[in-house]
Amino acid sequence: RTKEKMKNSHAISIVFISIVIIIIITTFGDASTYVSFSEARSMYNIGNRSKIHVVGQLNKNENNEIQGLINSKNKLSFSFDMIDENGKIESVFYGEPMPPDLLLSEQIVVIGSYNEESFIANEILLKCPSKYTENNLKL
Repeated sequence: RTKEKMKNSHAISIVFISIVIIIIITTFGDASTYVSFSEARSMYNIGNRSKIHVVGQLNKNENNEIQGLINSKNKLSFSFDMIDENGKIESVFYGEPMPPDLLLSEQIVVIGSYNEESFIANEILLKCPSKYTENNLKL
């Protein structure tokens, strides 16, 4: 009986460890580093179709007006021009409604990949201005 209990506990331990390893591999396998639009295009050209993270900002003119923002007629998708950290401007298409805070965001991370002519975002992460900036703190 003692040997059976040990065999069961070993089997349970092996299954548990296997599950933990699978979770770790899955998590790190999907992790991506931030790249520029040029690097993302190069990755696409060599056949890499994995999700790519590009960091940037909305393209704004000297009057702080957003350039290149186009909503679809039904407002269920939109495209916009984004400037990556190297200064390259690229059109980004997002097949979902515009996030409410997009126009207020300081920084944008688009996660997706290229098709033939533009970057297709599957997900958009926004960094909005903090209401807790040093200038606004009052003691």
